[in-house]
Amino acid sequence: MQNLPKIGLPVIALAFVLIVFISKASINIGYGEAGVLFKTFGGGVVTDEPPLGEGFHIIAPWNQVYIYNVKQQEVFESKMQVLSSNGLEISLDISVLYQPKIEDLGKLHKTKGENYLNVIIIPQIRAVARSVVGRYTPEQLYSTKRDAIQNEIFIETKKVVEEQYVQLNAVLVRDVTLPVTIREAIGRKLTQEQEALEYEFRLERARQEAERQRIDAEGKAKANRILSASLTAKILQEKGIDATRQISESPNSKVIIIGGGESGMPLILGNQ
Repeated sequence: MQNLPKIGLPVIALAFVLIVFISKASINIGYGEAGVLFKTFGGGVVTDEPPLGEGFHIIAPWNQVYIYNVKQQEVFESKMQVLSSNGLEISLDISVLYQPKIEDLGKLHKTKGENYLNVIIIPQIRAVARSVVGRYTPEQLYSTKRDAIQNEIFIETKKVVEEQYVQLNAVLVRDVTLPVTIREAIGRKLTQEQEALEYEFRLERARQEAERQRIDAEGKAKANRILSASLTAKILQEKGIDATRQISESPNSKVIIIGGGESGMPLILGNQ
């Protein structure tokens, strides 16, 4: 009985060591995550093998796993100060959608580390935004060129960050803020341009209506000339006789023909 404590102590110690060993040798990687393995005695960061995927993994207890979020993420840069082509200060709100390249996660960890967002993406998006906006005037930024600017920032940033193992999915220009005086001046200019376009539209519409009336009048005049040239006295007399015959054949009419005019046409009375 006296030997029991002496036997129990090593067992407890062994159990403790096993628990520590198991806790160090196992890793659980969650949804939308991947792990980069660091081999303490085997060359450091593993870059020539795929990263550890979701689920439970057993590793050597002296190794370490760095877990990365590999889902699409968003970073929002608010009130980024840039200069237009004429030197005026512009404020931009930009969102960047990104995620690490899973197949290159080991290389990303080895070259940039877990803070790759602040090492790669944010500095690059700021530099490219300043370069792109500097090609345009405030008027272009405020009105017609926002989509073009957004696309240029995306293409130029994507070209750089994808060489550094990061996938860029989109760049969204949320807002462009100009100085108040410039904004008001642009607003007045746009209003004047709209009024000028509306005035030109009214003039064109009036011109088209006048042209329509002219063409209509010329058509009627031409028709009258043709009709006048074709209506001889003989034709008029024949048409009068035809009309008289149609009236006389009507069951609701009583016709009395008396005499004739200078043209020889009968006179019709008594029509009921």
